[in-house]
Amino acid sequence: MRRFNFIITILITLICIKCQKQSSSVLENRWSEERAWEWQKKHGWMRGTNFNPSTSINQLEFWQEDTYDPKTIERELKWSAEIGMNLHRVYLHNLLWDQDSIGFLKRVENYLKISDLYGIKTLFVLLDDVWHPIPKLGKQPEPIPFVHNSGWVQAPGSEILGDSLRHIEVKNYIKGIIAHFANDNRVVGWDLYNEPDNANYTPNPRFPDRPIDIKDKKIYSLSLLKKVFRWSREINPSQPLTVGLWKDHLTWSNTDSLTPIDKFVLSNSDVISFHAYGDITETKKKIENLEIYNRPLLCTEYLARGQGNTFQTMLPLFKEKNVAAINWGFVAGKTNTAFPWSSWSKKFDSLPEVWHHDIFLTDKTPFDEAEIKFLKGVFID
Repeated sequence: MRRFNFIITILITLICIKCQKQSSSVLENRWSEERAWEWQKKHGWMRGTNFNPSTSINQLEFWQEDTYDPKTIERELKWSAEIGMNLHRVYLHNLLWDQDSIGFLKRVENYLKISDLYGIKTLFVLLDDVWHPIPKLGKQPEPIPFVHNSGWVQAPGSEILGDSLRHIEVKNYIKGIIAHFANDNRVVGWDLYNEPDNANYTPNPRFPDRPIDIKDKKIYSLSLLKKVFRWSREINPSQPLTVGLWKDHLTWSNTDSLTPIDKFVLSNSDVISFHAYGDITETKKKIENLEIYNRPLLCTEYLARGQGNTFQTMLPLFKEKNVAAINWGFVAGKTNTAFPWSSWSKKFDSLPEVWHHDIFLTDKTPFDEAEIKFLKGVFID
């Protein structure tokens, strides 16, 4: 019996060592700087929007069979191509895979077919820590009038994120989606996790029934983030992996001041992405901070007109620096992102004079004709 136990112990030890080596090798599969720059050279200057059709309040309504809307998608993708956009960032959701993975993949294929017709590449987002923490399949709620992103949902949401034993539930989704499109030229990259640890712990007096986030969210988000990178590296897609830096601080070049999440993201992303909703001075500083890492840069969220973050101020900088530029919002619809973040605490009864995000109304009336002329000049001329 002792000999048997000894043999079992040795076998378990060898298995653990093998697993550790496999885990290490997965993380070591990060792209070289040379490969990352070749990727950017291939695609040139990329510009576009975070695309969600105007008829969808969130990722679930976008993709579920009953509400998938190819007519609206095609119409709005055509409009984006007309002003010179060539890249869209598009959110998916793990519950869609659980609900009907085959049907979900067919609809994603259909979306990519439409976008390819208009010369638009796609950067897919797989998980998200922002807005409603308890996503549910089925009919989605109607928008709260005049409230920014009142129905957007987190992925996987607090019930899975806050229980580390349940993180494994998203593994098949992560690996299945990436494996299916791992060599698809229409997919330009994988944004694995939007704004990890973006948490709201304070109840909203205007909406007291709205659930708040889990405590110590950053611990769970980092844990899941590490797993997602590992699962993605095991697939080893032909496209780069990235996760966006999003907190508004200017210390990304100082490794001693990085949060554990930011440090992990910077050490593991093939190309570096970030969000920039501040003014031009702050955005310049962010780019300078990130240039020291010697990898292509993508600004995967920007445009907050009321804060001086406009196309006219930001795009010349992004184009000069060859930073991919992906603004938030295209056609003002059920997400209500033409309204500012402050609409959660301040009441509105009509569109603000200065839109926060978005470019067109559903009838193609733009927020500003001069802005459209400017966009065409930067994107096309």
